[in-house]
Amino acid sequence: MKFHCIEKKPWQQHLRPSYSPLQKYWLHRPGALTDGLRQLGQVELNVVREYATGLKEDEAWLLDRACPAPVWVREVRMAIDGVLCVVARSFTPLVDSHGLWQGMRRLRQRPLADMLYNDAQIQRSAFLSCRLHAHMPLYRTVRLSALQHGSPHPPAPTQILARCSVFWRQGSPLLVAESFTPEFWHIAMD
Repeated sequence: MKFHCIEKKPWQQHLRPSYSPLQKYWLHRPGALTDGLRQLGQVELNVVREYATGLKEDEAWLLDRACPAPVWVREVRMAIDGVLCVVARSFTPLVDSHGLWQGMRRLRQRPLADMLYNDAQIQRSAFLSCRLHAHMPLYRTVRLSALQHGSPHPPAPTQILARCSVFWRQGSPLLVAESFTPEFWHIAMD
């Protein structure tokens, strides 16, 4: 996977020195995120929406694809003990959502990890991380998730740290971007 032009993009390969040790841990924590969240409390996962769309310019470079290539998007929110903590946006080329990644369409309320960590053919890229910007598709998902979860005031984008990585199966990419709400850090600290 080529991460070209990273210095011009919000996603960075290296963690910023200003991040706390706790933030650095969660932004690069290996394995299934849902497994880690379950160690903090009762996790509830809800699908925000699933749909086909054209690949956005802000995200196209992450898959090394051109805009507006068709993709299948799955957006979910996860609460720990009722508190919205993580919002995730995953996508793969639309054709692959009917082929190599078709399981993504059948997960319903189950985490994506259920299909990613049980297949030896799947490889994961290194993590990238950033603070969100208002124009990013992931932030739009955070805003929608907060409203659906009952919060009339979603957090500001600069308050949200996120990570992403690409899972590869036989040359086909599936990007998973996960954002952590400010409330998550309070729960993770306890």
